[in-house]
Formats: sequence, C-alpha cells, structure tokens
Amino acid sequence: MIDFKYYTPTRYIFGREAEKKAGEMSLQLLGKRVLLVFGEGSAKKSGLLDEVENSLKESGVKFYEFGGIRPNPTDGPVREGIKLCREEKLTGILALGGGSVIDTAKAIAAGVEYDGDFWDFYSGKAVPEKALPIGVVLTIPAAGSEGSGNSVITKEEGLIKVSIRTDHVLRPKFALMNPELTYSLPAYQTACGVVDMMAHILERYFTPTEGVEVSDRISEGLLKAIIEEAPKVMTDPENYDARANIMWAGTLAHNGICGCGKQEDWASHGMEHEISAIYGVAHGAGLSVILLAYMRFMLEHRPQRVVALSKNVMGEEGKDDYEIARKGIECFERFFKSLGMPATFAELGIANPDIDLLVKKVHQNKGETFGAYYPITAKESRAIYELALGK
Repeated sequence: MIDFKYYTPTRYIFGREAEKKAGEMSLQLLGKRVLLVFGEGSAKKSGLLDEVENSLKESGVKFYEFGGIRPNPTDGPVREGIKLCREEKLTGILALGGGSVIDTAKAIAAGVEYDGDFWDFYSGKAVPEKALPIGVVLTIPAAGSEGSGNSVITKEEGLIKVSIRTDHVLRPKFALMNPELTYSLPAYQTACGVVDMMAHILERYFTPTEGVEVSDRISEGLLKAIIEEAPKVMTDPENYDARANIMWAGTLAHNGICGCGKQEDWASHGMEHEISAIYGVAHGAGLSVILLAYMRFMLEHRPQRVVALSKNVMGEEGKDDYEIARKGIECFERFFKSLGMPATFAELGIANPDIDLLVKKVHQNKGETFGAYYPITAKESRAIYELALGK
C-alpha cells in the first residue's frame, strides 16, 4: 500500500425530501447569491426546479437561473456562467442534476476565481487553488461528481474532452440525495449510470499496487451490490431501496474511498472520452464497450486483476486462471447486455469508427504513454480499440 491523503468535506443529506433542504444548506454553505445550474428541461417538467427555487426563496437566497446544460458538457456554457457570476457578484453555485451539470458548475466555480482562461486547468497549464463553493441536488446517480473533486469538460474547438482532479477545492460542500428523484429516469440513462459507476470502481481496482486488501474488498463489495441491485431498478423503477443502493454506490464509487493506498489506472476513461467527444455517445455506453475490450486485452497481457475480479465479484471457477478470467469477462458482458448496454462499436451505433483518429487524439490528450496498471502506448490503444470492434 502506498501513502495517501483522504479528505471528504462533502455533507451528504440522503433520503426522501432531501431536496427541500436546498435553501437552508445553500444559505449556510453557499451564501445569499447563487447560480442555479440545471439541464435541458427535465427539472422544469418534473416540478423539481420550482421546488428548489421555492426553498431558496424561503431561506432568503437570491438565485440566477442558468439552464440548458447538455450531456458531455462543453466549454461555451462554462464561459457564460463565469461571466454571469462575476457580473452579479455571486457567492456560490447550486447544481441541480447529474454529472454534466455538476461538472459544469465546478468548471464555472474554478474559473470565477481565476484571472486566466479556465481551460488552463483542463490543459494542465494551471491548478485550481480556490473556487466558489458548490452544492448539489442530485438527480442522476452515475458520475459520482456530487462527492468528488473531479470535472470533465469538452472544448468544442478540436473536440478535446479532458478531466481535472482536485483533492478538495472542487468537492461540493453538500449533496442532497433523494432516491425518489431517480424514479423517472429512462431505463437507458439508468443503465449508463450503472456502467459509469462500475467503471469508476474498476479504474481503481486495476492497479499495480500490492497489499491493498481493504480497498479491494470495498471495491468488490460495491461491484457485487451494484450487480445485485441494478436489475431491480430496471424491472421496478420505483423500488426505493434498490434506487437508494444504486445512488449511494455511485457516490462511493467516485469519492476516493476505493482508491485509498492505490495507484489508479484511468486508461479506460481516457480512451472512452475520445469516443464520446467525437461521436457524441453516452459516456456510460461508451464505457461498456471499452471496459470489455480493456479486460480482453489484459487477459492476454496482464491477467491478474481480471482473475481476481472474476473470482471475487463474479464468483467464477475453472481449470486455470485463464479460463476463470475469460468466463468472468463473458459474465460482465452478459450483465452489461442485460441492462441494454452495448459490447461493440457497432452496437454503440458506430459502424466504422476512425481508429486512427481515436488513437491520435487519446495520446494527444493523455500523453505518449498512459495507464498505471499496464502502460498504454499507441500500439496498445489501437489494439484495445480494435478489440472493441468485436470482430
């Protein structure tokens, strides 16, 4: 196990009617003038936006609506949000939605307190040292952004999709989490969220670090719980306990607890970001394809973690480790497909992916070599993308 620091300042309020505390928590932790960031319309249609705004009004918090944030968020709205926050001298940001909304809020929060271009943080030219405080009303369990210091934004010019990771600067001050708010999520969106949170765990499970039994057992337990609960929410969308378990798993998958003492990988996320940036697919669906290809690659090159995953999570047995790992990957594929998730580029709706472009862009953004578990050069990234063809 390697040395680590672990700091989670987010205050979680979990359960029915948690969203009704939006005003109280905002006044306490965000101040009296907040930017209310939300998506393209579901919050308005459901009445949730009105409920949150009423809560803010009752607490004496002045708010400025900033809606229309789309999946795979881009830099344009971030720049607009920064400008508005500065003009109105806002004191905090309340994100109402899922990962795309929260990630946009984080980018705005960091940019307001920075003299240069906020993109400097994403390009690696600068590191956020301070930001406006952020609060969250979570509606989509997937990205785990409600409890992490991370943010992913796509720069429209050049379709550059990259992330930043901070220890504490961009961690939300509070997250209001009511599983009932996820009842109306479409099945496809629910499934994408399930794969996304599983990927966050797997990026930490695929590690070269030895002697991390506690973190491994946490990761395996979360994966097993997700695999058990996900089919329940697919068949019974208003199963409160199943929705609650999935929502909490999404937070724990990405608030850092699974990575304590480990060197983390993040190769799969880096490779998927290029797919969703270029082709506009849902992040979770893209991850379904890349994770399976990544595991198949590792089966032939460094199978130890695939073997452990197959044994300890999927309960597979066999005559040797290779057979166990192969059966485990097949089991993961069956699980993803049972949720309606794709296993190949074609099933993702990309009949002829430009693998040359994908390889070029992933190494432009991630460097000549990336990935902690197994060094991914252009040769390896090409091999993984080709495995995703399923041919």
